[in-house]
Amino acid sequence: MSDAVLYDYWRSSSAYRVRIALQLKGVAYRQVPVNLLVGEQRSAAHIARNAQGLVPALDIDGRTLTQSLAIIEYLDETRPDPPLLPADPAGRQRVRALSYVIAMEIHPVCNQSVARHAASLTGDEATVKAWMHRFIPPGLAALERMLDAPETGRFSHGDAVTMADLCLIPQIYNARRWEIALDGLPRIGRIAQALESLEAFRVAHPDRIGPPPQSPAA
Repeated sequence: MSDAVLYDYWRSSSAYRVRIALQLKGVAYRQVPVNLLVGEQRSAAHIARNAQGLVPALDIDGRTLTQSLAIIEYLDETRPDPPLLPADPAGRQRVRALSYVIAMEIHPVCNQSVARHAASLTGDEATVKAWMHRFIPPGLAALERMLDAPETGRFSHGDAVTMADLCLIPQIYNARRWEIALDGLPRIGRIAQALESLEAFRVAHPDRIGPPPQSPAA
């Protein structure tokens, strides 16, 4: 049994990225759910693992890692096969830029805690869905334009899976969840279809993980 332990939540985009990375790297791990809906992320035990009170946290190699992209890059540096960042500086910059569009631009403003805070101000739960429809489409449209480049191949960068793809698929899951049309994003759609055929992405999918026991599926 592996010593790696992943503290995550089934629908967390950040945790989803790390699950895919662990699958691609062939790292066996034990999953410990942190139920965000009942506030387990704010428990003293979890704050000791992740000072921000967020998921994921990954216990591996005798240390506890946080922040999904930093975790993915750590895994890539310590377990380089298959590589998730290109060998050349220009390629690494492009993959990071594509990743950051999602992880640092779309994701933070569309985090559930942010959207639900907006809903609390209006007193209307429908605000959550409206919020997602306001911010996810322009972010994906920008990504679609960035993918209109010769470096794009079968996947976001060439014909090998990179960190950018690990960011893309969880965001596509979120878009579908909130009934956001993807019809006008042909490059993203084609890449997503290719990625979703890969076993590592299928195994890491939230529907394969499922909600924590006795948790509402929200």
